[in-house]
Amino acid sequence: MTTQSTKAQLQQTRLGRSDLRVSPIAFGTWQLGGDWGATDEPAAIHAIRYAYDRGINFFDAAQGYGFGASEQLLAKAIRGYPRESVVIATKGGLRPLGGPRVERDASAAWIRSGVDDSLRALATDYVDLLQIHWPDPHTPFEETAGALAELVSAGKVRHVGVSNFDAEQMDEFSRTLPVETLQPPYNLFHRDVEASILPYAKAHDIGVLVYGPLAHGLLSGHLQVDTRFSPDDWRSHSPDFQRDAFASNLRLVDALEEFARSELGVPITRLAVAWTLANPAVQVAIIGTRNADHVDDAVAAAGLELTDDVLRRIDEITRDAVHVAGPRPEAM
Repeated sequence: MTTQSTKAQLQQTRLGRSDLRVSPIAFGTWQLGGDWGATDEPAAIHAIRYAYDRGINFFDAAQGYGFGASEQLLAKAIRGYPRESVVIATKGGLRPLGGPRVERDASAAWIRSGVDDSLRALATDYVDLLQIHWPDPHTPFEETAGALAELVSAGKVRHVGVSNFDAEQMDEFSRTLPVETLQPPYNLFHRDVEASILPYAKAHDIGVLVYGPLAHGLLSGHLQVDTRFSPDDWRSHSPDFQRDAFASNLRLVDALEEFARSELGVPITRLAVAWTLANPAVQVAIIGTRNADHVDDAVAAAGLELTDDVLRRIDEITRDAVHVAGPRPEAM
């Protein structure tokens, strides 16, 4: 089996129908908002700046990641960089309910106020990409899309996308305002988006930036059956990381790690990220880290091309994988 060696330079790609030129690795900031436990701010800032130095120009935040916490930290890290040298994506449409609880709210009023809050937190006049974090069943897509169209006209938002939407929802939303990007969960333990969501995005030239390529740490190679998460880490109460399902998936992780090391000479993390980018519908994989050392591995993954035989072997190893649903606002 052969793979192409890591590219010397991180090449940029066009994100779907938008005119955004982005690195195939985006630096995600969810882990800096409090849902994964306390954040070492100096280390996080160093990781963001190191990512920029390694050619990552795409940074993904959200109003809901600590309601200002992750956006403010990102702003500190990129302060002084030429604004046009970074592509800043954020998300709106979640409302805090006190403590860790949130609810979906994509009403026009909340979207408008949320964008203003994000602009202040990010210390910028505009965001390159504003994404609706989750579909809101209580707000018509026409209302949400109309508000976003106004924000685009006002120059506060350059491009509009959605996150966690299915194909039917994207189609309905696009009747008012074309969806330019999609941010879905995608990894070796979460593949249901392959059925209709990714094909729809590819057919309509919707740029895809996937989150959770390491299955929220499951594919990091560092978790064990007896791993215990801190109480303020959302995984501590997620069924994805408990009991038989967790133990079963960890056995598959061991098999994948052995395959990655012995057959390809790479760590499992690199294999997992490269696997998501091997899907022709996917342009970008979002990597969330607080450690600069992990950035190099992600950059290397962007240059790792997997052969058809390698992809087939990965499918065989993960055939009995237990689906990892991942987080939802109602369960946070």
